[in-house]
Amino acid sequence: MKQLTVAGKVMTLLFAAVFLAACSSKSTKDDTSAADAAAAAEAAARSAAERAAMEDGAMSERRLQDAVAAVGNIFYFDYDSSTLRPQAQEALDAHIALLRTNDRSVRLEGHTDERGTREYNMALGERRANTVRDYMVVSGIASFRIETVSYGEEQPIAYGAGEANYSQNRRVELK
Repeated sequence: MKQLTVAGKVMTLLFAAVFLAACSSKSTKDDTSAADAAAAAEAAARSAAERAAMEDGAMSERRLQDAVAAVGNIFYFDYDSSTLRPQAQEALDAHIALLRTNDRSVRLEGHTDERGTREYNMALGERRANTVRDYMVVSGIASFRIETVSYGEEQPIAYGAGEANYSQNRRVELK
């Protein structure tokens, strides 16, 4: 909305400058002065528009960074599943919006709880990381910017048995 307002102001200034230049036709000296004034006004308007656009871009990126900080960088999964939950999709959307404003690369680390064999959990962690990667690629992030790693059950956040601990370990971390 602000960009439209800035664009509208620039157009108004340009129109006024052209109108003033067209209306002043008393002499060649006046025409030159009016043309110079119109050119100066146009340059000032462009400069103001560029500054406003840069300020809007910086504010927008800060808002996106705040949104990413609010949702966190951990996406949880159900038991024995590599399907994204709706909450994870919403959180990923915030990260994707921020990644569209820069060219940073990310690493997705897949994790599982301790149930299952080591080989099975490594494969499940990889499927989870790949699911997040695929969602990001479909949303417009280039695949070469995304690295995936599976740690399986080897780096738990919560130790011990029980669903409360297991659910914290079934995750993908975006770094």
